[in-house]
Amino acid sequence: MMAGERQQDPRAGTSRRRVLAAAALAPMLTGAQTPARALPAGAAEARSRGLVEPVPTTLSDWTHVSDHLSPTGDMKRKVMYHTGLPRRDLKVVSRKIAVKPALALGSHVSFVRYADDSTLAMGDVVVTEDELQQFIDALHEHGIEQTAIHKHLLSQIPDLWWIHVHAHGKEPGPIARGLRAAFNRTGTPRPRPAAPPRPVNLDTAGIDAALGAKGSVDEGIYKCIFVRRETITDGHLVLPPGLGSTSAFNFQPLGGGRAAISGDCAMIAGEVQDVLVALRRAGAQLVELHNHGLRDEPRLFFTHFWAVGDGVKLARALRPAVEATNVVPAG
Repeated sequence: MMAGERQQDPRAGTSRRRVLAAAALAPMLTGAQTPARALPAGAAEARSRGLVEPVPTTLSDWTHVSDHLSPTGDMKRKVMYHTGLPRRDLKVVSRKIAVKPALALGSHVSFVRYADDSTLAMGDVVVTEDELQQFIDALHEHGIEQTAIHKHLLSQIPDLWWIHVHAHGKEPGPIARGLRAAFNRTGTPRPRPAAPPRPVNLDTAGIDAALGAKGSVDEGIYKCIFVRRETITDGHLVLPPGLGSTSAFNFQPLGGGRAAISGDCAMIAGEVQDVLVALRRAGAQLVELHNHGLRDEPRLFFTHFWAVGDGVKLARALRPAVEATNVVPAG
């Protein structure tokens, strides 16, 4: 120590660290919401941050995927090739209700091409408990990651699990082949063209007004979908709106205006507690609180829930859960 210098009390550094830690934890301890960090949406700004944007594609760009997974895939937002593989082979009962495939049994995978000529695949797959380990083993054999293993329903027969899959590579063909090898270790049937939408026995206009979103019919299920306002990234890749970041409210008609609802809400950390409180106040039963991805920014969490009752009344009661999150209706 040089002459004239004061010796620093080692306790001062510890005290300062404690003050800083307390300040950082204060918003969580008081229940205050953490403001969402919106990442740049412009391509120029994204490049300046080292982010890679998705590029437009058409159905003809994805023949190597459709040949292996599904000839019934479609395009979403002109950048996502989406393929659905619902578990129509399963007869699932949860809470004494026969669950239709479109309510909660829809496996799906989306593919996106990027400006650096790479391909990202993300999806959610339904498997029985007997199929779970062998499905995972096949994913490992083909270098496909699992980013979440969880439940969408409470008690169910047969026992089911939902697995989020993730792969990033130069070409989509090997990813699709690996997914097909994994699906072949399950009873997942080959997809078939969706039937034309038919009216459902629900007050859909009332549900739309209550939730603040225009829904649509999918295989007998009425669905209202929301997407996060922020730009979400997966590592250095900018995700298209809705990929891995949707909130979904799915209504299965039960007759007399009643519905069984299976849904999930996409949240940042500062929104989680408000959403859980809002769901319980609405009479919804909580199923899961978890992540879907491993590298998303801002970090997202999802809560799955279940509710049964009058469709419009439930939609109205669930509206505060929507308003507690930074979402907009999917266009």
